[in-house]
Amino acid sequence: MSDSFTTTTHQSWFSRIGNSFAGVLIGLALIVGMIVLLFWSEGRAVQTEKALAEGAGAVVLVDNAPVDPANEGRLIHVTGPVVTGQVLTDDAFGIAAEGIRLVRTVEMYQWVESESSEKKTTLGGGEETFTTYTYTKAWKEGRVNSAEFKQPNNHQNPQAALESQTFQIDDGTLGDFALTESVLDQVGGAKDYPIKNAELDAITEANTLGVPVALIDGSIVTGANPASPRVGDLKIAYQLVPLGDISVIAQQSGDSFAPYQTQAGDALQLVDNGVVAAPAMFKAAADENNLITWIIRSVGLLLLITGFALVTGPLSVIASVVPFLGSIVGFGTGIIAWIMGLSVGTLTIAIAWFFYRPLLSLIIIAVGAALVFGVIQLGKARAKGKAAAAA
Repeated sequence: MSDSFTTTTHQSWFSRIGNSFAGVLIGLALIVGMIVLLFWSEGRAVQTEKALAEGAGAVVLVDNAPVDPANEGRLIHVTGPVVTGQVLTDDAFGIAAEGIRLVRTVEMYQWVESESSEKKTTLGGGEETFTTYTYTKAWKEGRVNSAEFKQPNNHQNPQAALESQTFQIDDGTLGDFALTESVLDQVGGAKDYPIKNAELDAITEANTLGVPVALIDGSIVTGANPASPRVGDLKIAYQLVPLGDISVIAQQSGDSFAPYQTQAGDALQLVDNGVVAAPAMFKAAADENNLITWIIRSVGLLLLITGFALVTGPLSVIASVVPFLGSIVGFGTGIIAWIMGLSVGTLTIAIAWFFYRPLLSLIIIAVGAALVFGVIQLGKARAKGKAAAAA
């Protein structure tokens, strides 16, 4: 049998109206906040683009040894292998590895609550909500706070005996250049680091948890019976960023690196795995900048639509005295919210482009107009469909 239960809550029409008017305030705050966010984001994107173009025109390829004092303060591009005398160690199990970063991920077998709701508008404008809470056991990183469960009894999660942790070298070189923490932090390329069966005896001896351990698929598992875990058992897996070649674009600062301050405003410090040419590194950074910009645009537009939906929300609640009428009004206000959200969002982006870069703003206005036109046509088509169905 599934471990679940369902609750039913009732909300009166007057209570729903009060909540909807409170939602208007939240909606207005969302609209203002997203307009500011979208305008700021376009400026950030342009500034980063200009900084990358400036850096691409100023960067100098240099050897990693010896360090040339003549390049002091210049933006340089250096490649080569990372060298360190340090060994990465996790004392909890005596795990040791050579690399730049060792990441320990700890998952605990624990209770997880899932929730699903279904709402039904009743005659007179009231609303019934049927909420089902389901409890299952799963491996999850971090402790799920069972005290916040709807039904915490018999679903308590203990504190984890061990947490996820990252071990990183703090002393490394790239030729004659000393690697700073900020450079090491940017080195990626983590790979799974499975524990070998031959290491089990050493792990068992070094184990500081005081519980039985076993190896399953390269991961350490605690508990009396790993094949049938109990709440509180742990699964520990590792990832390793290995030693190898890296490429760095940064300002030469003595025998080390520092972010290069551009006239455009951004400070540049690019790090990539392997031997990567400077143009490819700048292109990757430009692609990342474009991706971030589009993510912010998408989120901003969706939250603008949500804001307008909240502002127009009271209309559908008032009309829901007759449930069918409330559905029709809700559909209409939904279309209005999409039209207003897309219109205000694209207009904000266009104004920002006029402010930061006038020419491209014309393209954005055209795209926004096309989106709004599409939503209007879709609304008309659905309205005709509903009218035909009613007839």
